[in-house]
Amino acid sequence: MSWSSSAIILLSASPKASLAGPSLSLNLNPLIIDINIIMSRKMKMKRRRNSVAVSGLQLQQLGVVGMGVVVGVAPTQSHSQSQSDSHIVQDDLDALLRILPCDLRDNLLNEPKIAQLLEVILDLGCFPEARYLGEFGRRYLRNTKVSMKELEHAQNAVGEFGGDNRAGIEGTLHRISAIRSTKGMIVGLTCRVGRAVSGHVDMIYDLLQYGKSILFVGKPGVGKTTVMREIAHVLADEFHKRVVIVDTSNEIGGDGNIPHSAIGGARRMQVPDSSMQHAVMIEAVENHMPEVIMVDEIGTEAEAHACRSIAERGVMLIGTAHGQRLENIIKNPILSDLVGGVETVTLGDGEAQARNTQKTVLERQAPPTFHFLIEMRDRHYWVTHQTQKSVDILLRGKNPQVEDC
Repeated sequence: MSWSSSAIILLSASPKASLAGPSLSLNLNPLIIDINIIMSRKMKMKRRRNSVAVSGLQLQQLGVVGMGVVVGVAPTQSHSQSQSDSHIVQDDLDALLRILPCDLRDNLLNEPKIAQLLEVILDLGCFPEARYLGEFGRRYLRNTKVSMKELEHAQNAVGEFGGDNRAGIEGTLHRISAIRSTKGMIVGLTCRVGRAVSGHVDMIYDLLQYGKSILFVGKPGVGKTTVMREIAHVLADEFHKRVVIVDTSNEIGGDGNIPHSAIGGARRMQVPDSSMQHAVMIEAVENHMPEVIMVDEIGTEAEAHACRSIAERGVMLIGTAHGQRLENIIKNPILSDLVGGVETVTLGDGEAQARNTQKTVLERQAPPTFHFLIEMRDRHYWVTHQTQKSVDILLRGKNPQVEDC
């Protein structure tokens, strides 16, 4: 077998993927990869709490150095299984239900799928809705519409709403987001369940040992913030790192002055206004000597520059950004600096001919701020990029791939 300078290994989340035997063959769509050869080279597939992971460290142990992409997959499972030994869930659901009208609370408590509750929607003059993990569409909780009195009751039961129209319930990880009228009146609430889930970090446990910065990207709802909490806990309590979380809207550590136990021994700096996140990031480094800085939802140019400044000081960064693929970050003029930035370069005739390309090409501008970038395709399917190599390949118009010769 020979490997290109960049590779992707796809492990199906299908139950057909089994670790029971001495070899592992997975039927992939559109790619079929036989991993028997890898197994014959004495690769030890680590099985932690029923998750499957192939990390960069394991590839390095195989002598496969410089790979661009690795995929980690946790097996598909029901939520009841996720509360077994493989995934331990703490959701403080009672606290969220207490802010809801009594009839809605009773309806939800009698719902068999309450453990999979994702959020409750209360919009003035509309039927209240519940949304569940793994379920598309809406489910109405009753046939009468939400009143202003019910919205006011919920509003009074939660903490103060910040400038980003988010609030929380003290001592929990739940998030309450408001929709306001043109006059500033709250006319809608999204009551999102916050859960502390242990077990997902096993997919990248070996990756954390590198001490390199990691950026998670994915659409809203795939569990980026949930994973950040567990990583904070692991880095602080198992790796004994000095971890500081820059917590805008109390997304990671929960509402209140005392952070939730889900972050373990990590410290938490609260951000009074979302526009100040970049300033608090720099303050954390200058005042508190962290080895690891964690920041959720990097979304402005100032925050991207703060990330680069922190990385250049030798501090490990763990962050998240919205975007489904690495390509989205490359094309985003605000966030592209996180993966090295893009510039237009004019090649000489000889170089253009040697590359078999046009004279004007796109190239990476600088070393990436984040050494690894993980695409969270869904809650149990992650693609891990070695950022520098994958960006260079994508800018050449190619896709990271496996070659089995």
